[in-house]
Amino acid sequence: MAGYDDRDGKIWMDGKMIDWRDANVHILSHAMHYASSVFEGERAYNGKIFKSREHSERLHFSAGELDFQIPYTVDEIEAAKAEVLTASGLKDAYVRCVAWRGAGPDMGVASSRNPVHLAIAAWEWGAYYGDAKTKGAKLDISKWKRPSPETIPVHAKAAGLYMICTTSKHAAEAKGCSDALFMDYRGYVAEATGANIFFVKDGEVHTPLADCFLNGLTRQTVIGMLKERDIVVHERHIMPAEMSGFEQCFLTGTAAEVTPVGMIGDYTFEVGALTRDIGEAYEKLVRS
Repeated sequence: MAGYDDRDGKIWMDGKMIDWRDANVHILSHAMHYASSVFEGERAYNGKIFKSREHSERLHFSAGELDFQIPYTVDEIEAAKAEVLTASGLKDAYVRCVAWRGAGPDMGVASSRNPVHLAIAAWEWGAYYGDAKTKGAKLDISKWKRPSPETIPVHAKAAGLYMICTTSKHAAEAKGCSDALFMDYRGYVAEATGANIFFVKDGEVHTPLADCFLNGLTRQTVIGMLKERDIVVHERHIMPAEMSGFEQCFLTGTAAEVTPVGMIGDYTFEVGALTRDIGEAYEKLVRS
């Protein structure tokens, strides 16, 4: 399979559609050395990006949290995404927007004089966890913890925050797992490497309070869907030992969509009716 750098197609970069293989940056780009980069992962269904504008708005917010300004408005980003989808010829696609500080006069930690770039690409991407939607994903428990809001901009979708996600997912895959679950700096259950987590007990849903990690757009959508069904949702701090008492578990995220979880470490869960129902309802919603 061709690498992501060696494909046919077009990528929107700094206001122009260019050949996929020509979408390159300089080795001394600030983002490569100091993680001054933010991004959004989005999915298009039947030619329409779900929650598109919310993603573009969050991209701007994340950039602001890293003290840089994207030189394109939300409306301009929306138009560029539409252009990329048309150029890709795809109706169902994963869309990646990324903004970063490039190469310029500064090559130390400070980079206020360096230009900010924006690129948008789209490609086909199937189920994030393979066959887990029917069997349930298997999660490892990461040795790393989600840090305190006093240490990093926890609500930004910033590239640097995914460093421990990569290492944790590698460790999980080496054990035959699909992903890893983080605890937070206090020891509470937090999230997976690229998805939020929900638990079910006695017909009610429990999900970690998003006070030190990204409050995902899919997470917010699913909470709304549950409440519309008069299902009680508890957004709260959850201790790891509580997982022994939960009956069902599922992950939510743009890439993950709604994916059941069958196992986390030594804890096991059934792929139950509530999880299946909300997963099917989400599939219908994004294609409506």
